[in-house]
Amino acid sequence: MTATSLNAGYGTRSLPARAWDWLRAQPKWLTIPAAGLIVLLLWEVWVAPPWKVGAPPGEAGINFLAADGSKLAHRGERPVAEVDAAALPPHVRQAFLAIEDRRFYDHGGVDFRGLARAMFNNLQAGGVVEGGSTITQQYVKNAFFTQDRTLTRKAKEMLIADWVEGWTDKDTILSRYLENCYFGEGQTGLVAAAHHYFSKTPEELSLGEAAMLAGMVKAPSRLAPTVDYAASVERMGVVLGAMADAGFITADEAEAVSDPEIRLGEEEREVDQAGWFVDWLAADLPEGYEGTVQTTLEPEIQARAERAIARAGLGNAQVALIAIRADGRVAAMVGGKEYTPEAFNRATQAERQPGSTFKLFDYFAAIREGAKPSDIVTDAPVRIGSWQPKNAYSGYRGRMTLRQAFAISSNTAAIRIADRAGLDDVRDTARDLGVEGDLPEDASLALGTASITLKEMAGAYAAFAGGRYPVTVYGVEGEGVTPTNSLDPETEWAPMLDLLWNAANRGTGRAALLNTTTFGKTGTSQEGRDALFIGFSGDLVTAVWVGRDDNKPVPGNHGGGLPAQIWKSFMRGVTLGELPLPVRAEDLRRASDGPAPAASADEEDMGIVAIDGDDPLAREPGELPPLDLDLPAPPDGVFADPADPEPGEGELPPVDQPGQPAPPAQPAPPRGNPATPNPPTTPQPAAPAAAGAGE
Repeated sequence: MTATSLNAGYGTRSLPARAWDWLRAQPKWLTIPAAGLIVLLLWEVWVAPPWKVGAPPGEAGINFLAADGSKLAHRGERPVAEVDAAALPPHVRQAFLAIEDRRFYDHGGVDFRGLARAMFNNLQAGGVVEGGSTITQQYVKNAFFTQDRTLTRKAKEMLIADWVEGWTDKDTILSRYLENCYFGEGQTGLVAAAHHYFSKTPEELSLGEAAMLAGMVKAPSRLAPTVDYAASVERMGVVLGAMADAGFITADEAEAVSDPEIRLGEEEREVDQAGWFVDWLAADLPEGYEGTVQTTLEPEIQARAERAIARAGLGNAQVALIAIRADGRVAAMVGGKEYTPEAFNRATQAERQPGSTFKLFDYFAAIREGAKPSDIVTDAPVRIGSWQPKNAYSGYRGRMTLRQAFAISSNTAAIRIADRAGLDDVRDTARDLGVEGDLPEDASLALGTASITLKEMAGAYAAFAGGRYPVTVYGVEGEGVTPTNSLDPETEWAPMLDLLWNAANRGTGRAALLNTTTFGKTGTSQEGRDALFIGFSGDLVTAVWVGRDDNKPVPGNHGGGLPAQIWKSFMRGVTLGELPLPVRAEDLRRASDGPAPAASADEEDMGIVAIDGDDPLAREPGELPPLDLDLPAPPDGVFADPADPEPGEGELPPVDQPGQPAPPAQPAPPRGNPATPNPPTTPQPAAPAAAGAGE
């Protein structure tokens, strides 16, 4: 083969192949060290990326931001305050340099002279009496390595210290070091320590105070002045002596320093807002998550919700409120009368009976089957097996329209409507609107005996504010789910708005009536254990619940009372967005069958009068033969009357009186959350609605 053909073959080889051939041709004494340097460089870039060297401390923990960008709360470690070493008084910087690394500005990342001196002194003493780490090494240890004490880590620390010195300046390294020093009693960083021990900023520290803090770095748990003041003062003298030896101060100046006075500063804790809401979101974040969470919460609306709850006279009862925009964004959330960290959130965790607010699903199931608000239903006795449900008011009203039955919250009419639609369709309707809790298989379902969270109920009602379903309730921007179904404007949406308008304007929810168009429904379970008002105006849907955590009866508690009043107190000051509805308020007024029967303040005996004057069908129970319905009856004992509460126990005070503090009560356990703090040892299930419950 000719030389020409050999050269031609070489020229056709790939560039990597030719580079490898060239590398193999070089002497080993050159290639091996070069390869080692390349590996070292890559390792240093991986351990301490140049863009991170000298970077100020990042935000620790999680910051939750409100919808307007303001800070709501912080969870996790508090961020360390930044320090600018160049702006500190000379004596503050020099106190740390004298005792930790007096040649800091003269050496590279490793002080080999200081290291040799420390090794010699330790050998003479027969133990470790002096360290040889520079401030740069200590910064590297805190920023890039763990705190384990091994020779391997020490060697890595020295290599990276030299690397760091090449990428940033001395003042920056000193600043990062002072930010990460630990000074005992939970105080990290010079800013926190100066405030904690002396109620000062680092710039205000005296010579003695600076020397005392510098001396603590060696053993903060033992040398803190709050632990052993004498030991702390003695160590301060050592620092002052080192400062004199280094020429930073004179011996006379060191001798003249008096013992500092300890003046503990008050803990600077940010006041977290919307604790219930933040805890709800934090529970779903990945473990170890740090950063910023942009939430949907609206601070002004949250403040109104908290004020409305604070003004309510709740006595021993508890309360919950959740307000969402029509698309599911949470605008405000209150999970109880008083927030404590990791408290039980009654708006999202408590599964309680919705009472007559559940009738939304009975009537919507019928509307889906073609029923209209003007259709007739009979309010008269019904019997299902041995169960004969009754109304919350005395007597029966006879024939009436669906809108009137919904407005006065007739139980017997609701049972008949659920029978017409089918209990399976009622359950399917609730599921379609986003209800996830267990739903009873018997006829008591129609009267709201299921256990459902307030959040789920708010989402269900939101479907009729925005015309789409299911509405997913969410609190983090960008996590909303677009509803997959739209309500038919004429056959579904407008009829349901008709019912909800009449209930709020001419029915049991009149106490919640606003100056703007108002829609809503009341609900009350057996003996006032649960009382709710859920409604909307504009684009804001709000649900309010009042009851007791131990599920005892609350005399005087009903949905048209305190819940409706809290709802109105909150909603009337809120900025409401407009939504395009398929029907106008004027049309609803014209379509109404006239005012629903008036209710007294106590809905346990509503004193219903005839719809159109004297109604011959308005009779007392027992005067009309019950209609037997072929529906699954509730299990035996479901409606057994509970023991009467102690006189006055749980009773609500008048609304215009401030509520008295309630003793701690154990809440019923939430579904699917076994890790709830402080779970009750004997959980109390919610009691089903009695035959006469619900308004």
